[in-house]
Amino acid sequence: MVLGVVAAACFASSFVLNRMMSTAGGSWMWTASLRYLFMLAPMVVLVAVRGGLGGTLRSLRARPGTWLLWSTVGFGLFYAPLAWASTAGAGWLVASTWQLTLVAGLIIGALGGHGGLPVRTLVVSLLIVLGVALAQVAHAEETGWGAVVRVVAPVLVAAFAYPLGNRRLLGVDGLDGFQRTLAMTVGSLPLWLVMAATAWATDGPPSGGQTLQSAIVALASGVVATTLFFRATDLVRHRPDTLGAVEATQAAEVPFTLLGEALLIGVAAPDVAGWAGLALIVAGLCAHALGGALPARRRTTGEPPLPGPVVPARGLAPELTPEPTPAPVPVEEPRAVRTSD
Repeated sequence: MVLGVVAAACFASSFVLNRMMSTAGGSWMWTASLRYLFMLAPMVVLVAVRGGLGGTLRSLRARPGTWLLWSTVGFGLFYAPLAWASTAGAGWLVASTWQLTLVAGLIIGALGGHGGLPVRTLVVSLLIVLGVALAQVAHAEETGWGAVVRVVAPVLVAAFAYPLGNRRLLGVDGLDGFQRTLAMTVGSLPLWLVMAATAWATDGPPSGGQTLQSAIVALASGVVATTLFFRATDLVRHRPDTLGAVEATQAAEVPFTLLGEALLIGVAAPDVAGWAGLALIVAGLCAHALGGALPARRRTTGEPPLPGPVVPARGLAPELTPEPTPAPVPVEEPRAVRTSD
């Protein structure tokens, strides 16, 4: 949970700086593509220092289609819509709408057969959804429902794409959160290169300010926040209820984003309905945190946690566990048969 909250604080930089770049006239396609293009080099260095570069490259070579597909979903269909939504609404509105990913993650987990739909987590997540609705109603009164749709529609796509891509790649080849972040960055590169080329053709090169702000987002949100969040989800990937609670820490992005915008942009504070919505979002976060901190049933019964499955890549030798040697079965000595003289 702590890793998730720290990641949320770093993730908030995306919403604040994306809005700053949008209000300054920067192309949303540059905003989206530059983040991941700038992420590549530091992630390679980070994974190499940790000794995981070889395993990451082997997995990419063994499963190119898997990494291309789910990285494009988990990173591409996640961040490109968020960058587009930043052109239609304040960062804190985009961040609050993004909390719909909590319920999206629960639905994806239930449809995937990972332990069903945790009722308590769903109820608390619905409180967060209600908070999002209140915040958007306040937004609609100021800008009209057309602007609300331009925020909600792309963010809804992102809300389902991010947990879907993340969960489809959890545990693949035993890669940790750092390796998986690098592999997903590489897997989504074709999309970002096409988007960058389109932005260059239609809007010209990015400005110096947009380039610098994109680099900050790449480090704070792309490298630090993503690896921390992936590490947090790795730790609880076999406990669906707790996994939902860890994903719920993203709700902390809303107050962090509101604070950042107030300091850097001077955005107007929410009205009463907006504050009520933010209060429900934070209350849902706290409820998820308390629930996720409770020990799982398996741990309270004294049973060891189940080991996580490691999916071997094609062409990679799976780690074989030798079968235990059966204990020898004692054989009775044959009794001597007495015969009469």
